[in-house]
Amino acid sequence: MYKIGQLAKLADVTPDTIRFYEKQQMMDHEIRTEGGFRLYNDDDLQRLRFIRYGRQLGFSLDSIRGLLSIRIDPEHHTCQESKAIVARRLDEVNGMIAELQTIQRSLERLAATCCGDLHSSACCSILEALEKGEEPQVEICCSKG
Repeated sequence: MYKIGQLAKLADVTPDTIRFYEKQQMMDHEIRTEGGFRLYNDDDLQRLRFIRYGRQLGFSLDSIRGLLSIRIDPEHHTCQESKAIVARRLDEVNGMIAELQTIQRSLERLAATCCGDLHSSACCSILEALEKGEEPQVEICCSKG
């Protein structure tokens, strides 16, 4: 049996994180010492690691709850349910990657329009593009114009 601090250390989280998951009804703390300290077992550690890894993968708490319910009651669930939750998260991540790649290309174009010299920023192409709310079409930096 583990006290909350020991469990937290083993799972690489804080005791507050464990308390948070308990408030979210993702973990229980049914066993207590005579002094009122929460006690946890290896199943609790396994569940906490499950939740932590799910969070590292960016799953929402609701998605993790769904995965936990599938794990806890495998007789009433299928792998298809687990895969559907993972597929939704993968779609989200692919969308984020596409958005980040668009931002990356825009920033690269924006950076390419600026000479980066030590002259006044009065006609800085980066600042002008941001002010207009659009990407610059040509190099318009003071020293190039």
